[in-house]
Amino acid sequence: MATEQVENGSKCRKEVLGEAYVGATLSRADDFNGDFRDKVMEYCSDGTWGRGVLTKQQRSPLNLGMLAALNRPQEFKLHFRGAVTNGVKLEELKEILNQIAVYCGIPAGIEAFRLAREVSADLGIDVLNLDANP
Repeated sequence: MATEQVENGSKCRKEVLGEAYVGATLSRADDFNGDFRDKVMEYCSDGTWGRGVLTKQQRSPLNLGMLAALNRPQEFKLHFRGAVTNGVKLEELKEILNQIAVYCGIPAGIEAFRLAREVSADLGIDVLNLDANP
């Protein structure tokens, strides 16, 4: 049975990562990983993203920097998509990626730009024309 924190975390996670992604993740939960999925909802989504002190637009860049530094490309792509969903502007994301390159190293920056371009293409965002995007 889900706790209130898991339910709140699920709601918050859907706001950031989308209903389809969270639904697919939850549908893959089983006896082996179900407790872990609940911890993610409880600790990450409700206990961190749901605290309200920082906005989702403020939290997204933090996650991108940490995930780039940790070399977690799948999670980086997921949170880049979440940053777009959260309203972080493409011009701001470009600056975030440049700062990642400086503080995490040029190889991390190259990978971050490559992953961002991949996600942007999936979302139909024209990275070659910043003015054409929301």
